[in-house]
Amino acid sequence: MANGPMAKLIAPRLSLASCIRAHMVRSTLDCPLLESEQRVNRYPATPFCSIYFQLAGDSLMIDPPPPEGRGVLEAGMALITGPRPQPMATRNSGPTHFLMVMFFPDAFHRLTGLDMGALTDNMLALPEALGPEWQAMAQAVHAAPDDHTRVAVVEDFLDMRWRAARKAGGLTDGLLGDWVRRLAVQAAAVGFGRSARMAERRVREWAGQPLRSLRRMQRAEQAFVQARDDAQAGRLSLGEVAHRGGYSDQAHLSREARDLSGISPSALLRERLQHESYWVYRIWS
Repeated sequence: MANGPMAKLIAPRLSLASCIRAHMVRSTLDCPLLESEQRVNRYPATPFCSIYFQLAGDSLMIDPPPPEGRGVLEAGMALITGPRPQPMATRNSGPTHFLMVMFFPDAFHRLTGLDMGALTDNMLALPEALGPEWQAMAQAVHAAPDDHTRVAVVEDFLDMRWRAARKAGGLTDGLLGDWVRRLAVQAAAVGFGRSARMAERRVREWAGQPLRSLRRMQRAEQAFVQARDDAQAGRLSLGEVAHRGGYSDQAHLSREARDLSGISPSALLRERLQHESYWVYRIWS
């Protein structure tokens, strides 16, 4: 009997917790009979950058329409994706296996020198954007025999590089809420004695999005986790979740959830369990 689709979230090693948010692995190699809609991958808006390693099969960006010539990722390819202010969906034409390494954007900027503003809502083939050392790392990931080894390849490559970057002034933290707060403090400190507009420009430079957007995503993530936990405990009240999350009311929570995920909070809680395309929401923590 074939196994079901596999999806898992892997926490980074402690030394990289302020650099990598998580590793995400997806495989449907044991599921050749999945229907087309079950091969869709629905992602929320995100403040994170990612390196996306297509290990087997392919991935086609379907929503929003892809940039010209960059719609399909085939086995053996690696793609850099930037922060996204809107949700996104991809489809796999058949069985697939991929690894996503999600970075805090200011950490990714320090490691690569890439412009976060230009990368926001954008994607770049890794060989076009990064040098030969990064390309060799990507090749090693594709050549590795299993996901555990692939994650180790990435983290071994980054460990010393991130230590050096931290010494140069990195102040991020491994949790989204703490990271957003510390980014705001850091921007204000750099702009001390200058205008609030200067601090806001600093945040955009480091994260690719305004602080307001980052706080909005942070609040939505926290509300989703609370709603999921409440639902599992059999005591879900979206009105209470909205109140605890700092929303003006339940309608406010619903509007923001739709903006960031594409559907309402109640539908999201239901679909993550019933529809395979929402697997990201099922494993997120």
